[in-house]
Amino acid sequence: MSILGNRVLRKEDPKFLTSGGEYVDDVSVALALEGALHATYVRSTMPHARIAAIDVSEAAAAPGVVAVLTGADVAGELGWFPHDMDALNQEMRRPWLATDVVRYVGEPVAVIVSTTRAGGEDASELVFVDYEPLPVLVDAEAALVEGAPVLHGEAGTNVAFHIHKGRRTADFDGCDVVVRQRIVNQRVAPCPLEVRAAAARWEPGSGRLTHWASTQGPHSVRDQLARVYGLEGAEVRVISPDVGGGFGAKGSSYPEELLLAFLARRVGAPVTWVETRTESMLNLGHGRGQVQDVEIGGTRDGRVLAYRMRVVQDAGAYPRMGAVLPFMTRMMLTGCYAIGSAEFTADAAVTNTTPTVAYRGAGRPEAAAAVERAVDMFAAEIGMDPAEVRRVNLVAADRFPFETPMGTTYDCGDYHKALDAVLDAAGYAELRAEQARRRSVGGDGAQPLLGIGLSCYVEVTGGGPSQEYAAIDARPDGSLLARTGTSPHGQGHVTAWAMLISERTGVPIERIDVVHGDTDVVPQGGVTGGSRSLQVGGVAMHEAAGELVEEARRRAADLLEAAVEDVVLDAAAGAFHVAGTPAVARSWEELVTGSGEFGVEHVFQSQGATFPSGAHLAVVEVDPDTGKVTLVRFVAADDAGRILNPLLAAGQVHGGVAQGIAQALLEEMVYDADGNPLTSTLADYAFISACELPSFERIVVETPTPLNELGAKGIGESGTIGATPAVQNAVVDALSHLGVRHVDIPCTPERVWRAIQGATAS
Repeated sequence: MSILGNRVLRKEDPKFLTSGGEYVDDVSVALALEGALHATYVRSTMPHARIAAIDVSEAAAAPGVVAVLTGADVAGELGWFPHDMDALNQEMRRPWLATDVVRYVGEPVAVIVSTTRAGGEDASELVFVDYEPLPVLVDAEAALVEGAPVLHGEAGTNVAFHIHKGRRTADFDGCDVVVRQRIVNQRVAPCPLEVRAAAARWEPGSGRLTHWASTQGPHSVRDQLARVYGLEGAEVRVISPDVGGGFGAKGSSYPEELLLAFLARRVGAPVTWVETRTESMLNLGHGRGQVQDVEIGGTRDGRVLAYRMRVVQDAGAYPRMGAVLPFMTRMMLTGCYAIGSAEFTADAAVTNTTPTVAYRGAGRPEAAAAVERAVDMFAAEIGMDPAEVRRVNLVAADRFPFETPMGTTYDCGDYHKALDAVLDAAGYAELRAEQARRRSVGGDGAQPLLGIGLSCYVEVTGGGPSQEYAAIDARPDGSLLARTGTSPHGQGHVTAWAMLISERTGVPIERIDVVHGDTDVVPQGGVTGGSRSLQVGGVAMHEAAGELVEEARRRAADLLEAAVEDVVLDAAAGAFHVAGTPAVARSWEELVTGSGEFGVEHVFQSQGATFPSGAHLAVVEVDPDTGKVTLVRFVAADDAGRILNPLLAAGQVHGGVAQGIAQALLEEMVYDADGNPLTSTLADYAFISACELPSFERIVVETPTPLNELGAKGIGESGTIGATPAVQNAVVDALSHLGVRHVDIPCTPERVWRAIQGATAS
């Protein structure tokens, strides 16, 4: 009987629920890193200023301080911090530590190496920096205005990345109605429970570098360290133990982490570093940060004919992955809809704020949020129910593979099925009737306003040339050891990969160990992000398990003195025998005993991206006197292809939906006009909790992809992409009868109250 598709409990959980995980900070303690010192970064208090002087003399003389280094000490040996990619403006260079100019609050300007962490923090207060203030740019749109201060003089512009519309233009001729709206997809902070942490040690004798990192991809960190320090890959070992959340932001490396090897070499001892929560809020890359001008046009019978978007992306002070994410927004521009023509342009501008990077969904939530708001506004303009407008325009199931106006080819899906499922489960007609009752003259005026919001989404996962490593070894006791290039940080890879191996080998999952996160144990691997794990890493493990079985059949044939083609695996018994004679069989343990230990290595190359999809519905109540929004129901129908483990899938959807709702209602990284961050702690930044969330109602829709053997698509970001526009649309829907046309996220009480007051006044 197959275990795939069953709710198998996570193998990881007993450890996490008892002794706890082992994180980088725990590792540094457990290994005792003999003689380890601690790094503390001195950070800019100014958003934009010239550094006139830095006086470190008092800090250098403080108790326990071993060394104090500034940008000048580092630049001569390491040069500039490396760019994420060639597409970025290469003249916008970032120093490891600020030298001449600081460009955002929190940018490191010096580093203290001390015998204790507390001593380093005390000494950091003794570093004096003489700043000469420079003009500040916080608004990305303002950064593009002619005459705006240029943040990187060598570049001569604030544009870090640009996307031309090319030949793909939107044709609004023939449209009865055209709706335009400026939409803000606000900047958010990733807020992983485990902040960034790292440690570095140069091994005596060999000179190898061992580096510990809380990262989503130890192999990419290894490769980057090798480039920075002029080493061969084999001369660097990166260990990534348990990771307490990443959400895309830990898919990139940062100066504070990579600089530890330089510090360790300079002081002749291992060096560790763990950031504070405020440091994390100000320096772990932020997400989103788009301003979108959208136009949508169509006919009064509900058919959408044309769609146009111009994006201004906030890149932050130094362009990183976030600056190029409009490319992903463009790729998914038209969402689930069969829109005849579309157009997209984008500019990413540098500002005096924290650099932006990938954050759960990375460009796709921004696309979904825009098109779903546009469809709702179009529906309101023509007086048609938003569910019906979606039904009219969704790509039909018989049109796959489907190419969009942007040239993106969707593999498969059934968008109408997901929409109908979520409407039926929610009781959509009854909800609309209740809304009408509350709005009617005879309704109870004391009841809060009721809003129903929909979103239909499609996203891309596992995109680009994507490959992953898997290896499985048969051990003398009959158990299996699997090594995976994927690096989990909550996804449940240990359980999922054990299920896949058990399915093909017959070895019980409790006798299958899965290891990851050590480049000496696993020679290659990709960053865990973009919802790629199952459809790339999982398929790699699935195929490796098949190859292991074939090798075992060959060995069993020798032991049974039979032809290989006659040997079969009885998966239920976990033993090999000649077909028709199950009484004489060889177990995995007997194979290793009789022929020696063996194993296989496998690298899977994906055929291309998959496109998960779904429909979400949110029901909110709004207090018209205070603007407070209460989410009372949330129904999600998600299609991630074939589901391997419903329990793991549910966890991914729940986490994603929670983050998507958080962006819709609460989260926003705010700077004042002078570039000072106003939300630098979790006392200021509205982090969502269970108190703000109802129990989610889930519907599983499965359209297996033809692009991999498992039929699996990604699921890790689905909730984040579908939830935000559903909740935003619900809030606007609750206020629509008052004349409110749009409310930007987050839909905070103040913002909603102001929208109500503005509509009432007009």
